[in-house]
Amino acid sequence: MTPDTISKLLEPYTCVPSGQVEEPAVGEIDWPIIHDKLLIYLELILKWNGRINLTAIRTPEEIVLRHFGESLFVGGHLGACGTLLDFGSGAGFPGVPIQLLRPDVQVTLAESHIKKAAFLNEVVRSLDLPTEVWAGRVETMPAERRFDVVTLRAVDHMELAAGEAGQRARDRVMIMGTRGRAEYLGLAEGFRMEEPVAMPGLSEGVLWIAQRC
Repeated sequence: MTPDTISKLLEPYTCVPSGQVEEPAVGEIDWPIIHDKLLIYLELILKWNGRINLTAIRTPEEIVLRHFGESLFVGGHLGACGTLLDFGSGAGFPGVPIQLLRPDVQVTLAESHIKKAAFLNEVVRSLDLPTEVWAGRVETMPAERRFDVVTLRAVDHMELAAGEAGQRARDRVMIMGTRGRAEYLGLAEGFRMEEPVAMPGLSEGVLWIAQRC
């Protein structure tokens, strides 16, 4: 795997929708540096995965497509955002690729699994990111901590997590899910769920965006 290979694999995922990201942010995207850092990230995942089971996806190509690509796709729909909480970050998806795409955003990766949180700290150090790692449950954060956007992807007890995400989000909750499971996306009152956006490629996944009313 090389940065050029990563670049080609990511092409379907990295077309930023018109109006979704402010023009100055788009102009500042340095794709060669992002691809270089994604290669380092990929190598870290492959190195750690056998020890702590970061992801069930094992091949480098699938990691790039399903994890990096889909995360960058979410980042392309982020819009105006100052702070972002990646709820139940796991191996760092979608938070780490979003941080690479949007260095203007203060990203917090929340992960309660101690070994996975250690991995995230290693990623942040290796990629020289300004990202915060919260090594604990989101519920244990100070009550006053809120974020412009909260992202969720395949966390345990999704319905409860979505409710907690709604309490932490000032503007939007963005959920990487599937079309047929909208019932578990019931957020706290005060949010409007938009029509899901299909992920590129062969994935059956969609991006749900809940906007605070």
